[in-house]
Amino acid sequence: MLHCTISAFFLSPGFFETHREFLKPSLDRDAKYALPPAPLPDTPETRRDMGPFKASAWDLDQGIGSVLDALDANGLSENTLVICTTDHGIAFPRMKGNLTDHGIGVILIMRGPGGSTGGKVYDALVSHIDIYPTICDMLAIEHPSWLQGTSLLPIVHDEIEEVHDAIFAEVTYHTAYEPQRAVRTRRWKYIRRFDHHLGPVLPNCDDSPSKDVLMDYGWRERSRPLEQLYDLIFDPNEAHNIANDLSVAVILEEMRMRLDDWMV
Repeated sequence: MLHCTISAFFLSPGFFETHREFLKPSLDRDAKYALPPAPLPDTPETRRDMGPFKASAWDLDQGIGSVLDALDANGLSENTLVICTTDHGIAFPRMKGNLTDHGIGVILIMRGPGGSTGGKVYDALVSHIDIYPTICDMLAIEHPSWLQGTSLLPIVHDEIEEVHDAIFAEVTYHTAYEPQRAVRTRRWKYIRRFDHHLGPVLPNCDDSPSKDVLMDYGWRERSRPLEQLYDLIFDPNEAHNIANDLSVAVILEEMRMRLDDWMV
C-alpha cells in the first residue's frame, strides 16, 4: 500500500510597522519633501509626519520580503497563496476610520497558484468578503450556505471585468461610537451617519502631528453632515459634498435605496 502525506499550513503575520507611533525616524529629505496624501494640507508638520511613515513602510516591505524569501528557500512558493492586504486606510486624519476612499481603499495583492502570477493589475470593485469565496474556488471547496462575497477567479482568469457594480462599507466603533455606512459605485460614493453627533468624533483619529495641525485650525468646531454624496469622476478626493445639490437629487435617492436594501 502506498502512503503519501500532504502538508498544509496557514500563517498570518500581522505587521505593526505602519501603526503609530512610527518606529523608524525619517530621513532628513523625507521630513522636508514627503508630500502628505490628500486630504491633508501640505505643511512642514504634515511632511515631518509623513516622513516616518514612509520609513516605517520601507521596514514593512522588508518584513514581507522575509516571508517571501522563506517560501522560496523552502520550495513552497509555487503552491502557496500569499495574500497581502490591510484593514483600513493609513493612520492619518480623515483617512483611517472614515468611509471615503482614503479610509476604505486598501491594498490587495495576491501571489501564487490559481492564476495569481505575472504582475497583473485589475481595476474591478472588490471587497474583503470576496477573498473567502476566492480561496474556496481555488481549492475546489463548496461555498458554505452562509457565505457572502463573490469569487475573484473569473477576474483573475480574464473571463470578466467586474464582479460587483457596487461595494459597501461600514464603521461603527474605533475608539468611540461613530456608526456610518456607505455604498460606492464606479462614479458615486454615498455615506450616511447615524449618531447625530454635530462635530467630528476626535477620539477616532489617532493622535499625530497631522491631527495637531487640523486642531490648531479649529477642526473641533467643524460641523459634520449626516449625508454625503461625492462624484468620484469630478471629485476623486471626495472634498465637495453634493448631497444638497438638486441636480443630482435622483442619484442621491438611488444611492439611498441601494444602501437601505443592503442594510436590510
